[in-house]
Amino acid sequence: MAQESPKNSAAEIPVTSNGQLEDSHEHSFNRDLQRSLPVGLGLSETKITSHGFDSTKEGVVEAGPFRGSSASPKSSVISPSSAAASRLAGQGCDLIIPTGGRAQQKSGPVVLADEVKNPAMEKLELVRKWSLNTYKCTRQIISEKLGRGSRTVDLELEAQIDILRDNKKKYENILRLAQTLSTQLFQMVHTQRQLGDAFADLSLKSLELHEEFGYNADTQKLLAKNGETLLGAINFFIASVNTLVNKTIEDTLLTVKQYESARIEYDAYRTDLEELNLGPRDANTMPKIEQSQQLFQVHKEKYDKMRNDVSIKLKFLEENKVKVLHNQLVLFHNAIAAYFAGNQKQLEQTLKQFHIKLKTPGADAPSWLEEQ
Repeated sequence: MAQESPKNSAAEIPVTSNGQLEDSHEHSFNRDLQRSLPVGLGLSETKITSHGFDSTKEGVVEAGPFRGSSASPKSSVISPSSAAASRLAGQGCDLIIPTGGRAQQKSGPVVLADEVKNPAMEKLELVRKWSLNTYKCTRQIISEKLGRGSRTVDLELEAQIDILRDNKKKYENILRLAQTLSTQLFQMVHTQRQLGDAFADLSLKSLELHEEFGYNADTQKLLAKNGETLLGAINFFIASVNTLVNKTIEDTLLTVKQYESARIEYDAYRTDLEELNLGPRDANTMPKIEQSQQLFQVHKEKYDKMRNDVSIKLKFLEENKVKVLHNQLVLFHNAIAAYFAGNQKQLEQTLKQFHIKLKTPGADAPSWLEEQ
């Protein structure tokens, strides 16, 4: 008696009486299996056969090459909506939608490579120009010192510059001497003040020489007071001359240095242009001549501008120098004359004339009320 085999609830494979699978059921099973598998995955066709119970192989799975449809697999096409199209248009991208409904994206605006500025290349170009300019100027300076090169000379302007430099040295010497006089006068005033205090103390303690010590104490205190007044006038003179020498004249000399640098550059590029003009003129040298002509014109304009600036500054400096030194020399003379003549009123009048205010000792220090 034959025993029943256990059945699977998922699928049943009916067999015939001789143990073979029915052809109709086999074809329907294979067809359903092909439909359930994904298309285009390169899988092989699966065929399941069942042999009889007396066979040694049960449930053999045979695999063969897939002979499905030759049509290419179709991919789903998604048409962009109006909102998505507007967002893409706002990003600068163009969309072309053909009749088939498939969206193709074109590239956005193209930026030329030449317009992109590279900081490293810019710095390298600046270094190259600076090196070339330094080389030309150094060669021009050496040529002038060796007497081989020519230089542009403005005789009138050069004479004014030489006078200015010579006057600056003389004014600096006067300034040093005035500062020395101020230092020595300060020491003398300090000594006179101490000497007056000593005479006053002895006048109180020595009854026999009370009047003599008293006269000397008053004289030394008066000399110290007049010395402080003279010291204020000398310090005002020093401050004015110092401003003239170390600020006004120094600023003009700085412009003169810029003018001389522009003159050297102008002569260097002028020499290069002259050397190129003396050489042959062909297709290779003409662009170099034109470029040299342009650079020469640029440095010529710079040289002319700096020459005009120096001329104007020298003119205004001369006018300012005469006005300042005139007042300061009158002040210095009147103060010295009044001090050694013992004319205290004249000395004080001189300081009022030039609006000089003396600083009393300890005036800069804050009071004890301000410190609280």
